[in-house]
Amino acid sequence: MKMVVIPSGFKECLSSEEVGRSIEKGINRVGAEHEVTVIPMADGGEGFVETIVKLKEGKIINTHVTGPVGEKIDSFFGMFHENGVRTAVIEMAAIAGLRHVPHNQRNPLYTTTYGVGETIIEAVNNNAERILIGCGDSGTSDGGTGMAQAVGVKFYDNNNELLNITGGVDIGKIHRVDLSDIDPRVLNVNIDVAVNWKNVLCGERGVAKVFGPQKGASKEDVQLLSDNFDHLAKLIQELTGDDLSYVNGGGASGGLGAGLVGFTGAELHPRFDIIRRYIEISDAIEHADIVITAEGCIDYQTPNDKIPSEVARIAKQYNKPVVAFAGTIGKKASLNYDSGIDAYASIIPKPATLEKSMTDAAKWLEKCTENTIRKIMIGTQVAQNLKKSLEQSVK
Repeated sequence: MKMVVIPSGFKECLSSEEVGRSIEKGINRVGAEHEVTVIPMADGGEGFVETIVKLKEGKIINTHVTGPVGEKIDSFFGMFHENGVRTAVIEMAAIAGLRHVPHNQRNPLYTTTYGVGETIIEAVNNNAERILIGCGDSGTSDGGTGMAQAVGVKFYDNNNELLNITGGVDIGKIHRVDLSDIDPRVLNVNIDVAVNWKNVLCGERGVAKVFGPQKGASKEDVQLLSDNFDHLAKLIQELTGDDLSYVNGGGASGGLGAGLVGFTGAELHPRFDIIRRYIEISDAIEHADIVITAEGCIDYQTPNDKIPSEVARIAKQYNKPVVAFAGTIGKKASLNYDSGIDAYASIIPKPATLEKSMTDAAKWLEKCTENTIRKIMIGTQVAQNLKKSLEQSVK
């Protein structure tokens, strides 16, 4: 059998490559005669840079930039050269991700994307002609105002005093925006942003109300942040003529999507669509007998632009069966049957602590894969036996 493995990573546990290799080991334990192709995927969150750079044989450039709570952190971005174009890959999570926000400081009103802007400057310093930014696993909600300041945007209050925007809490103070000192190289480089396409900046389904509580915001904080994002959308519209209030992807990474469009002229893309420009999977799926994918959790959110459902969508174009593995199976996971996933399974064999689950994930994934493939082989053998019986009865 030909099997193609196209997994996402298990957040804070296994990279997409590690997930893929564990699945491959599980398949090989059943029999070495199977042909296995592993194509690690990334959704713009943790592991995004590593995955793209490794596939493109690029390099990692280490940086020292401003983290989400204003302190300097060690970070990185990637560079690769393809088709005559130098491309930088930036992973928002590596700069201002939630893992960089201490638990006792998780209030999205006081976190910044300044380091993202610093990394953009580092990318153009390295002669990047195109920048690909992955928005995922963020710990910020400043509408990209921190990023904007780092590339040269100036914000002023109603007394025409220069503001230092330290987080979403300060957006409401902005009265005037000055773009005249933006580094011109930033405006002349093509910036593509991989986002969750359903995230918008404003309204009842806006990023403040949907994700604010997850980042530590109280009910009052959420309302303040929502009001401030309404204000930010008006400021951007005055600058550019574009209303980004409900633009798809504008709410990505706490409004960074809208900030990148409004202040740098970036273009937003559904994350899976833009990533597929760099990682080709259709041909491998077309020539496979079985498609296997994976993610840390499979639940009602998986059909919304997550890697397993997007892989399944493509697989169904070629009428290929899809199996998905997950660390946990969450609410309304059965919705995934409608998105093209034919079967899914949790890798956890028995009740366990989070710590043990993280430690043993690779081993459990390998074993779960082996068990699943053995079941598939039984079904294949049964089908072959039935076919033989039918042929003999016809004779």
